[in-house]
Amino acid sequence: MLEERESKEPAMNPFQKNESKETLFSPVSTEEMLPGPPSPPKKSTPKLFGSSYPLSIAFIVVNEFCERFSYYGMKAVLTLYFLYFLHWNEDTSTSVYHAFSSLCYFTPILGAAIADSWLGKFKTIIYLSLVYVLGHVFKSLGAIPILGGKMLHTILSLVGLSLIALGTGGIKPCVAAFGGDQFEEEHAEARTRYFSVFYLSINAGSLISTFITPMLRGDVKCFGEDCYALAFGIPGLLMVLALVVFAMGSKMYRKPPPEGNIVAQVTKCIWFAICNRFRNRSEDIPKRQHWLDWAAEKYPKHLILDVKALTRILFLYIPLPMFWALLDQQGSRWTLQANKMNGDLGFFVLQPDQMQVLNPFLVLVFIPLFDLVIYRLISKCGVNFSSLRKMAVGMILACLAFAVAALVEIKINGMIHPQPASQEIFLQVLNLADGEIEVTVRGNRNNPLLVESISSFQNTTHYSKLHLETKSQDLHFHLKYNNSSVHNEYSVEEKNCYQLVVHEDGESISSMLVKDTGIKPANGMTAIRFINTLHKDMNISLDADAPLSVGKDYGVSEYRTVLRGKYPAVHCETEDNVFSLNLGQLDFGTTYLFVITNITNRGLQAWKAEDIPANKLSIAWQLPQYVLVTAAEVMFSVTGLEFSYSQAPSSMKSVLQAAWLLTVAVGNIIVLVVAQFSGLVQWAEFVLFSCLLLVVCLIFSVMGYYYVPLKSEGIHEATDKPTPHIQGNMINLETKNTRL
Repeated sequence: MLEERESKEPAMNPFQKNESKETLFSPVSTEEMLPGPPSPPKKSTPKLFGSSYPLSIAFIVVNEFCERFSYYGMKAVLTLYFLYFLHWNEDTSTSVYHAFSSLCYFTPILGAAIADSWLGKFKTIIYLSLVYVLGHVFKSLGAIPILGGKMLHTILSLVGLSLIALGTGGIKPCVAAFGGDQFEEEHAEARTRYFSVFYLSINAGSLISTFITPMLRGDVKCFGEDCYALAFGIPGLLMVLALVVFAMGSKMYRKPPPEGNIVAQVTKCIWFAICNRFRNRSEDIPKRQHWLDWAAEKYPKHLILDVKALTRILFLYIPLPMFWALLDQQGSRWTLQANKMNGDLGFFVLQPDQMQVLNPFLVLVFIPLFDLVIYRLISKCGVNFSSLRKMAVGMILACLAFAVAALVEIKINGMIHPQPASQEIFLQVLNLADGEIEVTVRGNRNNPLLVESISSFQNTTHYSKLHLETKSQDLHFHLKYNNSSVHNEYSVEEKNCYQLVVHEDGESISSMLVKDTGIKPANGMTAIRFINTLHKDMNISLDADAPLSVGKDYGVSEYRTVLRGKYPAVHCETEDNVFSLNLGQLDFGTTYLFVITNITNRGLQAWKAEDIPANKLSIAWQLPQYVLVTAAEVMFSVTGLEFSYSQAPSSMKSVLQAAWLLTVAVGNIIVLVVAQFSGLVQWAEFVLFSCLLLVVCLIFSVMGYYYVPLKSEGIHEATDKPTPHIQGNMINLETKNTRL
């Protein structure tokens, strides 16, 4: 095949004495192949089901599906893993998430350099896939609760994410191009269709994994909590499968050797032009038409022309990172928003991180819809909807998506249980006596902080806000019940929630102050605890974990977090009997208190109260923002890459791909910086991003207005101008300017 033919060819010196330096430095492309001796007859490559597709393509497409399943599946649960397993706050979780995403888009430059300059695409994919798998191993080990403490979990997670970023980013620029290498030139049309299939495999892997891995995390329990180890382990196994499938096709692949790193060549050309211009600042030296013309003393005109065309596009890339800053928040800020909403859709209960499945699904719907319907209708209306205009409209749609997200966040904040501020506490009085009680709370100066009458077994989610004089303070409680009066003193600390439990004690009453969670259960879960009024200790089995123990005579249990759902028969035991307890329906994000009151022939009887109300706002309210941001992605991303490729020379495609990925990386860095240093509430942060992108859109529109598109034939226009004469280190500054 290709490798055998090249090994048998006699060594040729392409640098003949009569060739100019322009030929010497000119990159070799498929359009300008050097002449060689007649090649031996090519062996026919196996085809896929009698089509013009090489059989090797099947291995590459399956590999890409498994790899994308691995990457997006792991990434879908990453933010919640930071938040609830490593117990980082929302800002740190968001920052690390976007730092990882940014690294995944920086490493393609390294992968492309390794493939082009050293190993070739095939070996680069194999070796970096091994690094990828090792990263998944570290990430899965870091999610096992019994393996070490928080410090070890953090170290394993960060090492694993670094290796995954190197693996996925390193193979990103290689796999698609390696698939294109499998086609012969006479099958160019089939190669075009292959890239569509390749893109489909990416979205299919993303779609399925984003739906499945949140179920593995939330619906399966490991060590008494969400099974993050399984949610990371299954994507790791898919990456192993991707590597095995890719390696199985080794003997069928065409493996072109490394052709040199064009990214490095372009960088050196630009750097030399800048340095040469800086060295020749004298007014006596003739000016040149373009600043890149100062590279003419060292680099050929063909390369300089290509770099000129490239820099025109890179200039348009300057505003683009802000768009990616908004788009990539679907897996961080929007997931955290969904975490505070009701996921019950009636026919299906949706996990917060499963909302991300909307993006790949809508991408598959919107691409043909826009191409076949919307763009054609606009064209028939006589509107010149150019590529740059499509990208500007995509930016505006992303602005609207974040405006909608801000409105949803404001609505959520109106339903969220408030938290006490500095030198404040929240107090709730729970009356378990048979009659009404009157509660008076006084501070150190005998000033009344609260006066309230509470009915017997009054079900309320009301918390009273009490202001303290110091961070910790003793409060005096005066309780009136029938004709008796009781005085108690309790110490409290700021920023906490408390429950005062009042119950009968003979003919009088007694009270106890219990610290309350005051926080909604995470991840749409339900938190419950029990008060046992019986004279027997009780064990309550809620799930596969150890039973929850509740002491006798008004003992109060710890909180236990359970899945939302119906619990008609919970197993309960005393030292001499077994009972069942009906807890009824437990809803999203609710904190319940169950007071076990007595035993009847129907089992235990309990009084149910909501300490913190359920999440009422449906997760379906996120649908408009997902529709808007996905439409923005289709108009911006697909159109932008297509436009860039049409404007860039063929030799600059790899450089352009690296630059496009860099804009994604910079966009994630913007989110990281804003999350760490803005200090804004979430809805205000959404508004900030929306306004920033709107300003960037205006700047981009002005840039696009003055941009003059180049025709492809104008990029590679041949020139007959002589190359500059160079003697040693002396530069002939009389060289004529190069015109584009």
